[in-house]
Amino acid sequence: MRLPRAVVAAAAAVLLAAAGCTTEVTGTAVQDLRQPPLGLSEDGSGIVAGYPDAPVQLEVYTEPQCTHCADFQAEFGDDIHRYINLGQLAVTYRPLTFLDEGYTDGHSARVANAMFLAVGVPAEAADGDFATGPEFQRFVQELWANQDPGGPGPSDADMADMAKAAGMPDDVAAQIGDGEVAPNVDIAEAAIFNYGALIGVDPITTGTPTVYDLDMQEKINIQDDDWLDTLMSSA
Repeated sequence: MRLPRAVVAAAAAVLLAAAGCTTEVTGTAVQDLRQPPLGLSEDGSGIVAGYPDAPVQLEVYTEPQCTHCADFQAEFGDDIHRYINLGQLAVTYRPLTFLDEGYTDGHSARVANAMFLAVGVPAEAADGDFATGPEFQRFVQELWANQDPGGPGPSDADMADMAKAAGMPDDVAAQIGDGEVAPNVDIAEAAIFNYGALIGVDPITTGTPTVYDLDMQEKINIQDDDWLDTLMSSA
């Protein structure tokens, strides 16, 4: 989804004003490494699904109301899930919320909060129930398959049902269903940070979805239907 020039200019101004902001990530949870893990990125503004030493490391910039992002998940989501599950791929999802501006009342921000809640629950859970990387990928697919662009978006209860359908633990689904605020992250600050990173990846055709190869440090052409299989076969 190509961003309007006005949105780019406004976001750039916000980024300048927000320069110097940092995010501190705390918590002592231990992930069950028998399954590809789920965690926050080092900067605290992304959600990492997969092993930290997976041979292929990608970033996906995505907006909950972006219809092209829904198409991306419909076409490539199952393969992304498979490669995460095999331990061959780690994906850092960087949610953006620019389509909330002037259109909806916090739709994209609420979805982003639910995504971060999937990571935040383990730091607080006493019974050790963790969401895994593959479960999170399924959750992303469910969220983007049930879009409501320009509308109010899914309810907290709807997103809890999606979390359950993705196989996430009951504790995760319950906190999503209760609409709790994700710990260890400010959604607005994370969106600003992610937008700045997206501009750094592609300042000319800035938009979503954008996929970035962290190892090669280059934007991937996802118009090529075989981009993911080609990337994995060369890793």
